[in-house]
Amino acid sequence: MAARDVTDTPRDPVLNYIVDNPEEFARNITKMLAHANEAMAAYVAPMQAGEAKDTRADEITEWVRTLSRVTHYWLADPVRTLEAQSRLANAWMALYGNALCRLAGEPAEPVARPDPSDKRFADEDWTAIQFFDFLKQGYLITTRWAQSLVDEADDLDEHTRAKARFYVRQLSAALSPSNFLLTNPELLRETASRSGENLAKGMKMLAEDVAAGHGELRLRQSDPGTFKLGVNMAMTPGQVIAENAIAQLIQYDAATDDVAREPIFVVPPWINKFYILDLNAEKSLIRWLTEQGHTVFVLSWVNPDERHAGNDFITYMHEGVLWGLDHVLKAADTDRTDIVGYCVGGTLLAMTLAHMERRGDRRINTATFLTAQVDFTHAGDLKVFVDEEQLAVLERKMTAKGYLDGRSMATAFNMLRANDLIWPYVVNNYIKGRDPFPFDLLTWNSDATRMPAANHTFYLRNFYHANQFALGQLEVEGTRLSPGDIKVPVLNIATREDHIAPALSVFTGNKLFGGEARFVLTGSGHIAGVVNPPAKNKYQVWVDGDASGSLEEWVATAREVPGSWWPVWHEWLGAHRSGERVPARPPGGGHYNAIEPAPGRYVTMP
Repeated sequence: MAARDVTDTPRDPVLNYIVDNPEEFARNITKMLAHANEAMAAYVAPMQAGEAKDTRADEITEWVRTLSRVTHYWLADPVRTLEAQSRLANAWMALYGNALCRLAGEPAEPVARPDPSDKRFADEDWTAIQFFDFLKQGYLITTRWAQSLVDEADDLDEHTRAKARFYVRQLSAALSPSNFLLTNPELLRETASRSGENLAKGMKMLAEDVAAGHGELRLRQSDPGTFKLGVNMAMTPGQVIAENAIAQLIQYDAATDDVAREPIFVVPPWINKFYILDLNAEKSLIRWLTEQGHTVFVLSWVNPDERHAGNDFITYMHEGVLWGLDHVLKAADTDRTDIVGYCVGGTLLAMTLAHMERRGDRRINTATFLTAQVDFTHAGDLKVFVDEEQLAVLERKMTAKGYLDGRSMATAFNMLRANDLIWPYVVNNYIKGRDPFPFDLLTWNSDATRMPAANHTFYLRNFYHANQFALGQLEVEGTRLSPGDIKVPVLNIATREDHIAPALSVFTGNKLFGGEARFVLTGSGHIAGVVNPPAKNKYQVWVDGDASGSLEEWVATAREVPGSWWPVWHEWLGAHRSGERVPARPPGGGHYNAIEPAPGRYVTMP
């Protein structure tokens, strides 16, 4: 009788969770603990030196105050209390019944299933191994129950409800069993197979990132050593032709023998940096525009410090947009330009255009807004950070330094998509001990900038909090401004999955402009939807819907075009221009000498 081949015997799945080399595991745990001490030392050192203060108490107070309102609603009435408790208890009893059926070898339908798009529970052992399946379903039951308590608390005003929903989502994301070593099958298997080497390396990376953040975690989302400005990012050739205390003006080299008479002047956001529009040769909107025969100028904002504390929106209008406009027209030897505003740069541009119209300034040919808001009624989850109590706390912090640290805004943006932009990197970096994948977009995302105190206060109070521009009550230099003052033709680009400038917010604002305003919707989100070169043939764009009703009605009546919105914009620009071509313009146009090559030094300021 032939001997049985042991290789034919299926491996017991439990063996995947047993450490093969206990001695190596013990050594790695020792290394991990040593690096943990380094991380703790890096955290406390700035506070001991008086260089930093732990300001989390204000944030925790706001969370407790908000969630206490929800708790009070459910505990104030014994009937409601019993109903809430019974709902949770019944779901858990159903889960216990499910577990008993599985233990008995009987088929059992899950009590709770993750959303199909939820990548956290993709590993097959979350379902195959009952222990992990129980944890997963218990987590889903409890977090969905908590969210329902917020949704059904009838005595909450809408702002408090929005805050409570946001905080519950953050807690739910943080407490997911996928984030912890002992409750995640994939992490346990990796730790066993690597004998804990992942934990030692992950803790070392954590210590490095806390030290790099001077006591705060600077989460790596990309390999920081892979990309360098001017080398493999922000590579489009051009020259800085002018600069002042808050901005540099870049003119890019022409890529065609002749160009359109009307140049394009781009006003980017100062939250993060302008080179999102010039990531690399394949993804550069700036390079693509020059290849289509446009003369392109871009503002590059300074990364402000305490010296810029008093620079508000009006300062940025005069010393940024209007200063840049004067230089653009002189360098291009023309009297009108097309202008573009992206995100908060678009909000500033809208205020500037209204200001120009009220003063009879007709130097703008067309205006294009990229994911920019002028009406903040539907401004999304970022509004949860904006009320009198939170603004007062934020203003005290900014007054002390003269600016808002860039990490604060970066964290706020990441929290909008915590399950995509925070926790996967925490798990990958600090538990799996793996370097993040080099990704140019996330490298840019991590290149955060500071905001001048006066500027950020003006923005939050007048736009997010009071919505004064949309209401026609924004007073600038003695004149009240509104989007209705803007008479130049407008192309208004929104992205369908935008968490920062939601499509509904952009669509609502589009109805307020005082002249021709064409709304265009693209696929993807705030960044990927904008940085979508035609050659990639990704996503889609919707155009020419019925703008008289709701956004849903507009989408239902719109025409869907595969691919990028860039050609749609190029065609629209052509329809609103003189059609005149002029010889390609050198940077500066003979009026300004080149100061330094693009992308300039302001964008490299830490």
